[in-house]
Amino acid sequence: MMLFSQTRGLPVLTAVEAASLGKVEAVSIDAATATVSYLRLSGTSRHADAVSWSAVEAVGPDAVIARSRMAADRTAPEVPEHQEVIGRRVLTDQGTEHGTVKDVGFDPDSGRVLTLFTALGDIPGERLIGAGPYAVVVRADDR
Repeated sequence: MMLFSQTRGLPVLTAVEAASLGKVEAVSIDAATATVSYLRLSGTSRHADAVSWSAVEAVGPDAVIARSRMAADRTAPEVPEHQEVIGRRVLTDQGTEHGTVKDVGFDPDSGRVLTLFTALGDIPGERLIGAGPYAVVVRADDR
């Protein structure tokens, strides 16, 4: 498992050209599938401001490797608006507050969200329903 906080600041390099695309500024998720959808970049010059997860080959402790500059640039026009999840309040689908998101754990191979770490305890990633400008919404615990 890797944390969103561990990816911030990592250089994003291409495997084919060995070129730098920038550094990870934030991680975007697709709440409908509970997976990482894009890596938002800073320090880009003439490249895309985001790299689609489908263009990522590997995420490690020292760098993110994208397949190629072409694969990374191809996704730029269709990038949805970023919704930051770290620091957002967490609400259940029944309206119960569950603290704020402190970090997110994800599988660096598949991009699947594994855990939302909150101020009031951990929430399994499969309970994620939505992420917006006001809150992250999760299914209520059925226990």
